[in-house]
Amino acid sequence: MRSALSIFVSAVAFPSVFAVGPATAQNANDGIIVYNAQHESLAKEWAEGFTKDTGIKVTIRNGEDPEFANQIVSEGAASPADVFLTENSPAMALVNKAGLFAPVDSDTLARVPKEFQPASGHRVGIAARSTVFAYDKTKLTADKLPRSLLDLADPSWKGRWGASPSGPDFQSIVGALLEIKGEVDTAEWLKGMKSNVIAYRGNSAAMKAVNAGEIEGAVIFHYYYYGDQAKTGENSNNIRLLYFKNQDPGAFISISGGGVLASSKHPKDAQAFLKWITGKGGQDVLKTGTSFEYAIGLGADSNPALVPLKDLQAPKVEPSNLDTKKVTDLMTAAGLL
Repeated sequence: MRSALSIFVSAVAFPSVFAVGPATAQNANDGIIVYNAQHESLAKEWAEGFTKDTGIKVTIRNGEDPEFANQIVSEGAASPADVFLTENSPAMALVNKAGLFAPVDSDTLARVPKEFQPASGHRVGIAARSTVFAYDKTKLTADKLPRSLLDLADPSWKGRWGASPSGPDFQSIVGALLEIKGEVDTAEWLKGMKSNVIAYRGNSAAMKAVNAGEIEGAVIFHYYYYGDQAKTGENSNNIRLLYFKNQDPGAFISISGGGVLASSKHPKDAQAFLKWITGKGGQDVLKTGTSFEYAIGLGADSNPALVPLKDLQAPKVEPSNLDTKKVTDLMTAAGLL
């Protein structure tokens, strides 16, 4: 999820546009079009760095994971997009299941460890974010913290924790829970969540509620905390992060992905863009920029403020198996959507 400045995109709406180079009608000389569901500032840095290094222009259309995925499926072979970038894996899985991605060049895949890319080879990991429990350090001591994400369905946590169940970030976490624990256990956990959770619109709102003392903790992704700390800290100074580790469902690492559309009019340039992002130029942006997402390229370093990726003890989850429809069906049945 991005800031409130992000522009909502539906299957029938015209996306907002950030252009590196002229924002005129696309033709053979106008470079590539990227449907971007990543942070707008991060995609902008990637596009500018790629254009500087290659001379290839990039037009960015900004939106959200689910809306862009559905839009691409609706557009099919007529999509004007050359590249699709996401925050989470389920949107990529939806487009891939529709057969709309071209294979990613092998030398690009070789830049990213196997655990950060799906088995199909039709898309590639570009960044990652960790699930965390952001808690009020003035109220909770180590002995009072949940030991697992699953503990938050216990009646003792009623009204004490928050999340943003309508957002694609949290739905990705539920998708991982479904993959790890199965449908029956996931449905039972969601039932407990419905009884206990305070729902917020967006991870930032949930984090602010923890900081303000409205709730004791919230399930979010790590970078919201680090991003706020790098600014004023006004929405996070009362917070610490709990990393569940131990292959717990709450230690899930969500992989941001990139793919080239099979219908791309500029496949060579589109593949070059993915190669640049997964290489030193693109991964260095993650290290030095303001997104605070994890760099995942081979040999790439993340921002030094972050807990090292290798220390998170995340569960193994195949990105292609994160089932958006099943997740939304289960969450709807539980009354969370």
